[in-house]
Amino acid sequence: MSDPARPSDPAATSEFLVEFAVHIPEGTSTSEIQQRQSAEAEAAADLARQGQLRRVWTRSGPPGDTRILGLYRATNKAELAALLTELPLHDWMTVTVTPLGHHPNDPETAIGDTGWQTLPNPRLRLVYRLEATIAPPLDLGQTPQGHRRIVPLTGGTFTGPALNGRLLPEASADWQAVLPDGTALGDIRYALETDGGDLLYVQSRGVRHGSPDVLARLGRGEDVDPHEYTFRTATQIETASPDLDWLNKGIFISVGGRQTAGVTYETYLVG
Repeated sequence: MSDPARPSDPAATSEFLVEFAVHIPEGTSTSEIQQRQSAEAEAAADLARQGQLRRVWTRSGPPGDTRILGLYRATNKAELAALLTELPLHDWMTVTVTPLGHHPNDPETAIGDTGWQTLPNPRLRLVYRLEATIAPPLDLGQTPQGHRRIVPLTGGTFTGPALNGRLLPEASADWQAVLPDGTALGDIRYALETDGGDLLYVQSRGVRHGSPDVLARLGRGEDVDPHEYTFRTATQIETASPDLDWLNKGIFISVGGRQTAGVTYETYLVG
């Protein structure tokens, strides 16, 4: 029997249309309004990154009111209510939730004029963000596969909607092959331990590429904005934990960012 406190399979989600009517209390200072609106924007961006907020619209409402419509994904209404309660503007909101169900004419699943049934659009949901520290690379030099380097991952922590814990440095490194143009092909293998004591084995195969100038700066160990280059991996996760068995069955991709003293990976479940 699974522990009810453990996270459920994040792939098993439903969609909800949520309407917010925002009522700013009379006498509220401009600075508080701006602070809350800024925090609300950051919270929305975080929910979007996790795959729980899909779309946002505005519509006309009574004078003085702002009406917002949001398309949310959550495992159930209880999970949705919990994340809505955490919104910075929640105590200024009147919230109406409409659960959404499947319709046979939905363009995402309906059979079109070709007679083919359309396939579901893939969706991404954040599983965890890993912030890892690294040691100087072990440089093996030029091999038939390229300039071979091994970069030890020396520690770090990961956080996410369903998983939190630490990286185990004794079983974690990036086995790289660097091509003549500076492109790095990664074979990244690391072990994670969740706060609940479960062990995860993660293997990612990926590529980091960009302009010659950007790759040269990365090669020198400089901090470079991750938007200036592409760092993507195909990721597999293994675990013996029955409560996390959904990880064994998932398809994952990761987005990476290299810093002077470390590396960041955001790993997403493809739904």
